[in-house]
Amino acid sequence: MITKIYTDKAPAAIGPYSQAIKVNGMLFTSGQIPVDPATGEVSGSDITAQATQVCENLKAVLAEAGTSFENVIKTTCFLADMADFAAFNAVYEKYFVSKPARSCVAVKQLPKSVLCEVEVVALAE
Repeated sequence: MITKIYTDKAPAAIGPYSQAIKVNGMLFTSGQIPVDPATGEVSGSDITAQATQVCENLKAVLAEAGTSFENVIKTTCFLADMADFAAFNAVYEKYFVSKPARSCVAVKQLPKSVLCEVEVVALAE
């Protein structure tokens, strides 16, 4: 059975997609960007503030699906600038303490011209 996950504690989808999909004990999140769900505005102007908001948004989506960072098995991270890699990692390692598999790439541009975006795959029984 496929279940769409939605929480108002993370930004609503800005297109024709769900915040996350749960199927057969697995959770697949859409990429989260650093939008404050309370205001709908980009949170912070530097990579540290934006990465923190991204992780808080992911935390809310994971919680709504009945799981947590400890059950994340794979992340895909998108950075607007690889010069932000070390600062991004400093925030990332505070949340993803289980050290899931990861890909991290620089991209030309992200939605709303943010500095980072992260999606995860997690166990969600």
